[in-house]
Order: sequence, then C-alpha cells, then structure tokens
Amino acid sequence: MRKLRTLHEFLMERFAADTEEAISYLDVALEEYQEDGDTLFFLLGLQHVIEARGGVSEVAKKIGIAPRVLSDVLSSEEAPRLDTLNIILQGLGCRLSIQPLKAESSSLHHTDENYPVTPRENADPNLEVTTESSDIR
Repeated sequence: MRKLRTLHEFLMERFAADTEEAISYLDVALEEYQEDGDTLFFLLGLQHVIEARGGVSEVAKKIGIAPRVLSDVLSSEEAPRLDTLNIILQGLGCRLSIQPLKAESSSLHHTDENYPVTPRENADPNLEVTTESSDIR
C-alpha cells in the first residue's frame, strides 16, 4: 500500500532539495502580502522554508542571531523589519530586489512622463519587492 504524504511533508522535501522552488514559494508569499497585507501568510511561508532548510536553530546559527529571536520574528503578527528580513533571506540564499509594477495590474496611471511605473491598487509602496536567488549558500 502506498503511503500518502501531507502537504507539509511534500513542501519540506521540495524546499530542502530545490532552492529555486523555495525562493518561488517565498516570492508568492510576498506577493500575497503586498496584495492584501496578510503578514501571517508571508511569515508562514518564511517559516516553511526555514524549517526545510534545517529549522530555526540551524538558520539562526547561520545568520548569527539567537534562535529565540528568529522564532519571535516568525511568530509575530507584525511584519519583520526590513533589515531583519534581509538577514533572514540572505541566510536562505536569496535577497530582496526592487522591480517595477506591471502596467496591467492596476487601473491607476501616473501622468508624469518621468514616472512610467503604474502602481498596483492598494499597495503602500509604488515598488514591488520580490525575492531572487543569490550566490549565498
């Protein structure tokens, strides 16, 4: 009889084996956060990738912070500070980057020719932050 895996087990295997898959997952979680401000969804995605990459203790040791501090960041209802998020993402082998928003994602348009980016509705910043792979391992 074939043993079925849970979604959690499946994600852990995929993210442990494939860095690009883990980064794509974080990117989607971040996009969702930007769309609707769902901090808990983003932090859960971050927590899944951290767990697959050795767990809180291992990642905390790699980035030079106490495991309790990383645990507190992941269990908070508030978005992590940008510098904290940057350190965590670097430890996972990715980084934040700024990209223009896609014109078709919003009906709002700037009339200033010096500002060609069309903002996404309900977005606080006029830039989209995504994760992308780096050479940090």
